Amino acid sequence: MTARNPNSDQFALLNWIGVSCGIIHKRVIDLNLTSMNLRGSIPPHLGNLSFLLSLDLSSNHFYGHLPKELGQLHRLRILQLSYNRLNGEIPSWLGNLQRVRRLNMKNNNFTGTIHETLVNMSNLEILNLGFNQLSAISLTSNSLSGSLPNDMCQHLPKLEGLYLSLNELSGNIPSSMVKCNNLKILSLSLNQFTGIIPRSIGNLTRLERLYLGLNNLKGQIPSSIGECYQLQLLILPTNQFSGLIPESIFNSTTLQVIGLYDNKLEVSFFFTLLFKWLNIIKELELAYNLFSRPIPKTLGNLRHLEMLIINGNNLITGSTTNHQWSFLSSLTNCKHLRAIVVSENPLSGVLPTYIGNFSKSLQYFYAYNCEIKGNIPMEIGNLSNMLDLELHHNKLSGFIPTSIGGLRNLQGLDLSSNKLGGPILESLCGLERIYKMDLGSAIPSTLWNLKDILKIDLSSNHLHNSHGIDVGNLRSLLNLNLSKHLLTGDILSTFGGLQTLVSLDLSNNKLHGHISESFGGLTSLEFLNLCNNNLSGVIPKSLEKLLHLNYVNVSFNRLEGEIPTEGCFPNFSSTSFLKNFVLCGPPRLLVPPCQNDIRKNSQMAILHALRYGLSTIGIVIVLIVLTIMYRRYQIRSTTLPIKDDLLSLKTLRRISHAELSQATNGFEESNMLGSGSFGYVYKGRLSDGMEVAIKVFNLQIEGAFRSFDIECDAMRNIVHRNIAKVITCCSSVDFKALVLKYMSNGNLEKWLHSNNCFLGIIQRVDIMIDVATAIEHLHNGHPTPIIHCDLKPNNILLDEDMVAHVGDFGISKLLGEGDEMKQTMTLATIGYMAPEFGSAGIVSVKCDVYSYGIILIETFTKKKPTDNYFAEEMTIRHWVKSSLPKGAIEITDVDLLRIEDEYFVVKANCISSLMELALNCSDELPEERKDSKDVVLELKKIKQRLLNNIQHV
Repeated sequence: MTARNPNSDQFALLNWIGVSCGIIHKRVIDLNLTSMNLRGSIPPHLGNLSFLLSLDLSSNHFYGHLPKELGQLHRLRILQLSYNRLNGEIPSWLGNLQRVRRLNMKNNNFTGTIHETLVNMSNLEILNLGFNQLSAISLTSNSLSGSLPNDMCQHLPKLEGLYLSLNELSGNIPSSMVKCNNLKILSLSLNQFTGIIPRSIGNLTRLERLYLGLNNLKGQIPSSIGECYQLQLLILPTNQFSGLIPESIFNSTTLQVIGLYDNKLEVSFFFTLLFKWLNIIKELELAYNLFSRPIPKTLGNLRHLEMLIINGNNLITGSTTNHQWSFLSSLTNCKHLRAIVVSENPLSGVLPTYIGNFSKSLQYFYAYNCEIKGNIPMEIGNLSNMLDLELHHNKLSGFIPTSIGGLRNLQGLDLSSNKLGGPILESLCGLERIYKMDLGSAIPSTLWNLKDILKIDLSSNHLHNSHGIDVGNLRSLLNLNLSKHLLTGDILSTFGGLQTLVSLDLSNNKLHGHISESFGGLTSLEFLNLCNNNLSGVIPKSLEKLLHLNYVNVSFNRLEGEIPTEGCFPNFSSTSFLKNFVLCGPPRLLVPPCQNDIRKNSQMAILHALRYGLSTIGIVIVLIVLTIMYRRYQIRSTTLPIKDDLLSLKTLRRISHAELSQATNGFEESNMLGSGSFGYVYKGRLSDGMEVAIKVFNLQIEGAFRSFDIECDAMRNIVHRNIAKVITCCSSVDFKALVLKYMSNGNLEKWLHSNNCFLGIIQRVDIMIDVATAIEHLHNGHPTPIIHCDLKPNNILLDEDMVAHVGDFGISKLLGEGDEMKQTMTLATIGYMAPEFGSAGIVSVKCDVYSYGIILIETFTKKKPTDNYFAEEMTIRHWVKSSLPKGAIEITDVDLLRIEDEYFVVKANCISSLMELALNCSDELPEERKDSKDVVLELKKIKQRLLNNIQHV
């Protein structure tokens, strides 16, 4: 791969994408093949590029061991191999590459220890071997282990960044680490380090960021850390540090973020002295320690503070005269403050009226379980940008102030478990953005007009007016809890139309009447609790149709008749049906068996039919057999290369290889629409004039046969507006193809990243609603959930009306009955693949949700997750999360959002909401991600707010 002279074929290398050659000697000096979707093992022939200075193979699908021939690249300065599936131990020959300055091999599957020869790379400035254990649920141990070499820094004098997070490294942090005099970033989080932080860490005078969280470190934080005068981030959470926080820690005038939560730290001077020194600190996270001092007024000196998180301690207010939270008055000086979290401290006292003086930047105020007394001040309504207000489990009394109804941006409100009285005011029902409201008063009738509300929890009160409960309009409702009241009457018939309802709790009331057959229409229901009422009649058989139902409790009622036996009911135990009138069913449910009179009558009817209709039945059977034989003969006599066991579409179209060849002019290259992992897609026109897309599988590629079978199996029963329509398939021994409806507007990839294409904000929102709807159908629209596994803009097709259709089911997975996840060796596209998928091959419906979250970010930022912009520890998700607080304009596609736009604020708010949803979808932990159904509902709410706000501007 060297260019010998300008006239040779090798000279063409100068024009290859990703290949750079020297000006004089025309030899390859830079090979950048990042994000090229390359697969297989790294070829050993790369070792022949003896003039190579930079090799970047990151964000591909390379696997296997590193070839030893790379050790011959003695001129190499940069080696980037991150985001692949490379494995094996770190090879000893890396020590031969003594000129390498940047070695980045994070997000692979390397094992073993950090080899001693690695420290011979004396020119190394950046060493990144982090994230070799991408998920805590990994079934295999693919990570680095052992301890750090004691003489590492002695041999790496130029080291500036050491990234070893998320491995299984153990032992002490060696005291010799301080010999890395140039070290600016030390990232050792999420390992198994023990012992103490060495006192000599103060010698790292250039240190800017220190990450030691989630280890087993203990002892005191050394006071010498105060000698790191350039420290900006100090992140030490979830260890076993104890003792006092040293005063010297705040000698740094550059410190911005302090994360010391979840330790056993105490404080003496901390809140009374240090804040006069700090001018730029932005985040103070000290939750769940042993702090027990008063919170001082000097907090207000932190003029740049954005987040104050001190919950879970034993802090007090410090005011004994007026019992008010005097420390809050100083915080009004913090004009950038977004979050105050003081929950789970015995603060006592009352909320002061000057809480309304806070900057409009305040969005989150959490003060639950703080023993607060008195009234909620009316001035709280001045916090116009408040998103979540949590004051539950206190001793608040009086009425809920009407001013809360003016918090138009409020999304969460929890005032439960207090001593509040009076009715809930009508003004609260105007909170159009609310998704969670937990109160404790009478229900106003207008509450049921909040069509977009997702959760209502009014449990444990004394409601008795069941006639005022009208849920018919709540078409987006997910959770409804009206348990532990005095509700009477028959209200159950009003719930049947709530197709989005996931959880319904009406237990511990005085409801009577029958359980309505309309409950069979609650197609999303997972949780149903009707226990401790006066319900009578039978358990309706319609409940057997609820495929997602996993909890039922109808105990302590007056129900009778047979307990249903189909659907989900075989999974329920006797505790679901205790203490009823005369329920009957199988013995395992501890109820008497049902009378068999009906069964006997049925048996007699069958015998009667057999006796007098046997001859007729025999004739019918013979006719059926003859018909089947005739149909089989017709099928065999017709050339139809479609595998019945693969694809059973309702309207099969007969097609042959010859017709497909004719439709594409012999699969001419000019008709090619694109290529994928297992073949090519062509545009074609069938003999009847229909335009189609023909996906031809390259059977020479390993896995193509299986991909064809999987896609057929996944698509055979899917009929949905937002899923690519398969017209038919053509299958023979040496040719396999799918014939799909042609999408004239190409794919989302083209519309996001082509210079001559542009999508407006409403178009992008509509496309993402289409995609989310398709995913929700795959996950919930079939008895067997389908996981797409490879969602990305390339696989989102757009028809002539710009309606989106999800396609390419080549690596999709079908979950078996009762399964929530599968394990696979097949990997999807780097950047869009969920962490648990990439590290352990574990796929679930939450993997699709993760991919969707990344696509949602890309759609509105116009950045790919594999862009070179995202390097080291920064991913596209981390970028959005850290940039979003500064405003949506920081991250949004510059062509989509400009300050001079007429609807700038409206669009910015919409994009901020979308990015928050995207961050939730792409959470590292699968269980923290939203369900696809919730995603669809949230997107529709965001779109409606956008349209409403545009109309009112």
